[in-house]
Amino acid sequence: MSQSKNLDPRHYDVIVGPVITEKATMLSEHNKVVFKVAKTATKPQIKAAVEKLFDVKVVSVNTLVTEGKVKVFRGRLGQRSDVKKAVVTLEEGHSIDVTTGL
Repeated sequence: MSQSKNLDPRHYDVIVGPVITEKATMLSEHNKVVFKVAKTATKPQIKAAVEKLFDVKVVSVNTLVTEGKVKVFRGRLGQRSDVKKAVVTLEEGHSIDVTTGL
């Protein structure tokens, strides 16, 4: 199994998917991209995964954890899962089109 980019399969485990919201779209004007990431992922792991998967240069990574809310559905209490997000700042001239997918 030969791959041209020398991708590590763990990179796909670190980045769960892109966050496509109005706020995330506004951040893309400032060279920032938002991803859902694994809860155990560290900033260096996120940086390495984004650089390898998308072939871009990352300046910084900021992370945040959104706590799951308690919601009521059909009279039953439920708990949403906690979600970890990463706001990745790219170097000038680099960009990622998250609408195309991997």
